[in-house]
Order: sequence, then C-alpha cells, then structure tokens
Amino acid sequence: MNIREALTKARTLLREAGVDSPALDAEVLLCAVLGCGRAGLWADPERLLTEPLAREFFGLVERRRRRVPAAYLTGRKEFMGLEFSVTPAVLVPRPETELLVETALALLKERPSPVAVDVGTGSGAIAVSIAYYHPDARVVATDVSEEALAVAVGNARRYGLDGRITFLAGDLLEALPGDLAGHVDLIAANLPYVSAGEMAHLPPEVQSEPAVALDGGADGLTLYRKLVPAAAFYLAGGGYLLIEIGPGQGRKALDLFAGLEWNAELRLDLAGRERLVVARSI
Repeated sequence: MNIREALTKARTLLREAGVDSPALDAEVLLCAVLGCGRAGLWADPERLLTEPLAREFFGLVERRRRRVPAAYLTGRKEFMGLEFSVTPAVLVPRPETELLVETALALLKERPSPVAVDVGTGSGAIAVSIAYYHPDARVVATDVSEEALAVAVGNARRYGLDGRITFLAGDLLEALPGDLAGHVDLIAANLPYVSAGEMAHLPPEVQSEPAVALDGGADGLTLYRKLVPAAAFYLAGGGYLLIEIGPGQGRKALDLFAGLEWNAELRLDLAGRERLVVARSI
C-alpha cells in the first residue's frame, strides 16, 4: 500500500465514523508516523509503506475513529505559530484562544518589562506564547494539576523559556507570592467555562479531555466569580484581566465587573462569537 492508497482508505474510515475533518486528520496522523510535514506526504504519494508503518498508521486511525482527539494521538498541537506537546492531562489548545494571546500582546506592547500571569495554564500555550513573542515580559503560570504543569514546563523548555516563566501549583491565584500584589500588568485566564448542563452534550473528542479543564459550574462562570476579586488584588492600577468565555456568556461575564472598579468590554472572535472580556482596573 502506498501513501495515496493509505490516505484514501483512512479518509473513508474516518468519514464513516463521523469524524469532522477526515482528510486533514488522516494526513496529520500519517505525518506523525512518517515524521514529515503534510507537504512531504504529497512529494512522493506513490511511496510504499512498510508493514510496520502501515500497521502503526491504521492503529492511530482506529483510535481516531473512536474519537480520541488527533492531538492526543500525535502528542502535538500548533498554537500561535508554535508547536506544543499535549497529553490527556491538558486541554488541547484551540485557535479561538489566540484572540486572548493577541490581545494580551497588544496591551503589553508599550509596557517595559511587564509582569503577566496565566491562570490555569494547562499545556502552557498562553504563557509560552506571551513570553516567546514579548521577550521582555516576565510570566508566571499557575495550575491545580501537577501533571499539567509538567507538560507546560516541557513546552517552555522547548523554546528556551523555562528561565523566564515561573510555574506554580495552586488554585487560581493562591500560589502567587505576596510581593506581586499590586504589581501585575496583565492576568490572562482561559478557565473552564462549559456549563454543567452542556457537559454531557459535548462532542466525543471534547469529552476525552480533562473534565476539570472544561466544567465551569452551573452557568460556566463559577471560577471567574472567584478570580475577579483576586485579580483586583494583584493587578497594578491600569492593569488588565482577560477572560475567555463561550458564546452566549457575554452579558453575565460583563456583570461580574459591574459596580466594581473596572472598565470591561466584550470582544468577538473571527466567527463573530462572544469570546473575550477585556477588563481594565481603575
């Protein structure tokens, strides 16, 4: 069986299983097996696969048919133009979260040696991206999961950033040292925001991801209600809190800041969906 035939068969198998992107996933999985990029597949589509390689490939295809996320099968996911290692201990980085990082970088651009905090860092995608694209930033990243922090540390080390990012185990901002109070320029948070009622209806792939990284309580905003007052304690005057939310949560998310010393606005993602609240402390 050559590359072209293997991809054709894999596409059919994935399509029959209801996978949303069968052609792309087939190519991604075969790239992982062959250790090449997608362009490399089509540079020689008549190349014959050895029996061990074909067996490995279709083993991954079968697991994908069972709706294991492709990123868990390959161990990699691209985000902000960088490649991140991922495991079932962390949420798979998503393209929509790039809005949060791009906004953070824009807000920090004019600040010399800013301090940024990534709450619930998971794979470290947000923390690493901020540190990578803002070489003067000092970044602190927290997570309740030691397993997730191990993945994040590995991703920071991959880009030579482990010396510029401090990783702390703890719930929300509880692990931050007291001397940061009033000195943080920006806090970024992509916390669990799926409501309890939505959890059972998530796609099979998403249900394979850690529930602790998805379940946001009754209305999806439980953790953000805890975060907002804690963020106010650590932010410098004029500092920013960025929180990623889901479509339809905009009004309630803005209400978290009502009557407090914040200026908050809602921003939409490229698909026109509610995605980010940008709040500036007064």
